[in-house]
Amino acid sequence: MKLRSLSLLICVSTLVACSAANQVQIIAGPNTVIPLHQQGEQAGRYHNLYPGKKSYPVSCESHCYPSNAQLICETQGENCLYTGTQPTPQLNTHFTVRWLGHAGFIIKSPNGQQLLFDPVKAQFDSPVDLAFRLTAGFYRQPGDWLSTHELKNIDAVMYSHLHYDHFNKADIAEIGNSPRYLVPLGLADNFPTNGFNISEMAWYAKTTIDDLNIHAVPAHHFSSRVLIPYLYEDQNKDLWNGWLLEQNGRTLFFAGDTGYSKHFNDIQQKYGDIDVCLMPIASYYHEQNANWYRYVHTTPEDALSAAQELNCKLMIPWGYGNSSWQMGDHSSHSALLRLLYMHKKMDSKIPLYILNEGETIKL
Repeated sequence: MKLRSLSLLICVSTLVACSAANQVQIIAGPNTVIPLHQQGEQAGRYHNLYPGKKSYPVSCESHCYPSNAQLICETQGENCLYTGTQPTPQLNTHFTVRWLGHAGFIIKSPNGQQLLFDPVKAQFDSPVDLAFRLTAGFYRQPGDWLSTHELKNIDAVMYSHLHYDHFNKADIAEIGNSPRYLVPLGLADNFPTNGFNISEMAWYAKTTIDDLNIHAVPAHHFSSRVLIPYLYEDQNKDLWNGWLLEQNGRTLFFAGDTGYSKHFNDIQQKYGDIDVCLMPIASYYHEQNANWYRYVHTTPEDALSAAQELNCKLMIPWGYGNSSWQMGDHSSHSALLRLLYMHKKMDSKIPLYILNEGETIKL
């Protein structure tokens, strides 16, 4: 009895060591892409498919944030509610989409699978959250979150990349080890240890949950996760990607954090026209480093151009909102104001469906 009590005490004091090991599977193959540098200073680090100086199809140069009567705000572009008339989707995809805020979505597939994209409940993982709490304008208000019942019925959780606003270890612990976790290459070693079932996927790799096809697809971004942000000792050691769901001949695309590049056209060429596109439109503006921010984050007009290349039948934007972190934005809804303006100016034929945090649409 004394030995058993001693073992229990040791296990409690070293909880991680006593937790069940994670199960990690790597999904890659001859038809997938693993974009690793092979030589030079970046050997062994991942890279984008189309690096280098960029040109953009359309750029808003001035007066990009006019007020919009459909967006009711407490102050200019801040703390807003979208009240505009929405298009009536005629897609019959039977995907159900609920926006949790920022990049977080819960998706119900046509045949009933429950999926999460980039769920982050509140703030960054500790201790980074404290640094941002002390930095004016960077502390996030809580977004929408899942009920206990919903958490128990999640089939898969998909992360686009490792940045703090998309990947939160505390949330992974709350979601638990019942779902499958699908991630880009390299991310598994960032998980807590508790018997998680993790599949790392190369670009264009495919896996299934019942009859739901899930494809990992390229994005144009970068990766880092260090104690002090922007030191980048671990920059690009883990991959980043978007996700494509396919069921009953219908498709839903989640772009992840990404800048504009030719990878959107590649995705359309490989998978055909996309029914529903969840597209980022924020975090592109920075007074001191505007070119870099846009290089890795689509402006609203970049997102519209990408949606055109994907031949999206409906675009749902994300990244703005009352629960956004406003990292590279004028205000909580400045990106949405710019999207509404540029959608009209570009005479875009792609319908927009604008969600407020917590809202649901069945498509």
